[in-house]
Amino acid sequence: MIALLLAIQSPADAAPALPPVVATVPQSAAIPAIADEDMRLFAALNGRKVAGRPVGGPYPTADKILLLTRDRNGHPDVGGSLAMPVRQSLPPPPPGTIAVVRLHQRSETVVPGPTADDLAFVAANKIPLFVIGEWARPAPMWEVAWQGDAVRYRVIGDVGEIGPWQD
Repeated sequence: MIALLLAIQSPADAAPALPPVVATVPQSAAIPAIADEDMRLFAALNGRKVAGRPVGGPYPTADKILLLTRDRNGHPDVGGSLAMPVRQSLPPPPPGTIAVVRLHQRSETVVPGPTADDLAFVAANKIPLFVIGEWARPAPMWEVAWQGDAVRYRVIGDVGEIGPWQD
């Protein structure tokens, strides 16, 4: 019955042609100030895997840096890794970086946690930073983020539990 109706339909009754589809490159979304949960878990797993491994190159006691991105399917990925001399401020991250993981060889603060350089990096770049301490096992981890008008940080436990935000 449907085939018969389609066969007798005249060209005048045909639906108007749709406009051509134009493919556009999607615009990159703004980087969230606080990392998404999947990025936080990815940083915790991959950052802690790197903790305790030796650093190659001219800096035997360097901080390890992981640049986190998303692959073309939207999944978290390590976009790059490098080493920075201890106590050196991080440069601005390259475009496409969603978050940064910094592994400190030793604690530079009286109470373990993010350093003044870590807080300044987040204030300048408004990008999430995960700080991991290599001086202990399991390696302690903090998330540093820009919230509203200030830099805040919180503890990320070894099984993913998160503590309250601190100033």
